Amino acid sequence: MKFGTSGLRGLVEDMTDAVCADYAAAFVRSLAEGPGEVLIGRDLRPSSPRIAAACARGVAAQGWGAIDCGVVPTPALALAALRGRVPAIMVSGSHIPFDRNGLKFYRRDGEITKADEAAIVAALDAAPGERRVAPGRSRDDVGAAYVARAVDFFGPGALAGRRVGVWQHSAAGRDLLVTALAALGAEPVALGRTDAFVPIDTEAVAPEDAARIAAWVAEHRLDALVSTDGDGDRPLVADETGAVLRGDAVGLLTARLLGADGVATPLTSSTALERADDGTGAVRVERTRIGSPFVIEGLAALAAAGARLPVGYEANGGFLLGGPVEREGRGLDPLPTRDALVPICALLVGAGDAPLSRLVAGLPRRATASDRLPEVPETVSVPFLDALAADATARAGLLDGLGAIAAVDTRDGVRMTLGSGEIVHLRRSGNAPELRVYAEAEDEPRAAALLAEALARVAARI
Repeated sequence: MKFGTSGLRGLVEDMTDAVCADYAAAFVRSLAEGPGEVLIGRDLRPSSPRIAAACARGVAAQGWGAIDCGVVPTPALALAALRGRVPAIMVSGSHIPFDRNGLKFYRRDGEITKADEAAIVAALDAAPGERRVAPGRSRDDVGAAYVARAVDFFGPGALAGRRVGVWQHSAAGRDLLVTALAALGAEPVALGRTDAFVPIDTEAVAPEDAARIAAWVAEHRLDALVSTDGDGDRPLVADETGAVLRGDAVGLLTARLLGADGVATPLTSSTALERADDGTGAVRVERTRIGSPFVIEGLAALAAAGARLPVGYEANGGFLLGGPVEREGRGLDPLPTRDALVPICALLVGAGDAPLSRLVAGLPRRATASDRLPEVPETVSVPFLDALAADATARAGLLDGLGAIAAVDTRDGVRMTLGSGEIVHLRRSGNAPELRVYAEAEDEPRAAALLAEALARVAARI
């Protein structure tokens, strides 16, 4: 198992009961506070119940009480942990295939940092101390509290008259999403529910899924269609035409609608964020490496710089709220971890009676595209990227004919900005033996063409 951009992940066959129990035990040993209780939630992957039970045994052996929260979205579990000031473990592999799974850890004050990851790994080798089994119990209110947070803020009835499709598939919060939309006054239409696990990647929606979404929107005369990835921390939003919104567009719109004055987002999010600034500098921008721990560091930097409401978002649409929001006597408490429900509600409510596409049309024209070269081990990707970062001639050769390179950012892989404003970004995946390739341009056809060209050139050189 290995820590990636967000959480510990591995093949299910490697996530034995003993391994998972050891990591859960190491997590609580790494915490500064003494034994208490730990919330444990899980997604709908076939392996998740077994792994959650193993984690419960691991924390219990250290004298901590394991609270079984059942199947819940990751942000719902994180919210319960923050409000209860207790740590939590979420069993989920997010959007990756079902033959893999993972663990996400939360301290009582929020998602763990990269330093915490190192502490957990170190605690694996530490003496376990006295092993004593603590009693466990269960909770069934975590999902309801998560829904109430959004409904209370946006207001019951705020979506009256709206007909919204909910692609349920195997998402952990599929029923909670229907409940939330109904409470907001919408007419939810449940679609595509399945017992088999579906690995939905909201950052790279498969063509067949995009076609299915467009067909549903037309067939059911929907004002919008929404969904999430498997553990409910990344939103998927499609407008009244069936077009799926980019995750970074969802994040930028949500930041605007909530009145954020500081935004932290990875290098892979489009530069529409900077282009949306009217020149006043009213919104501070903090660009980060890829992964929610780095976005959380960006939130802290924004707060230290004086931002009243720092928020973060990723190219996958996951939204992080770094401070409280007050509006018309209603409050939304912070949730500095990826969330899907608030951005979904913000866009649907923010559109008002107008089509959702009109809200999106107000953003600067920027389009992104991404893909990956599979089966590229670190022994190949790391030397390739290191050489590209160090050698201007190699970079120019790679992008020869596409334009002169105006700027290079090597904080996370190699991000090359051309004089035209187009961007090609290469980085090693933190979760799999893959090389990720990203492209940005003025419109979707050009971004797709630039991506295809970049993929072909990189594939020929590795």
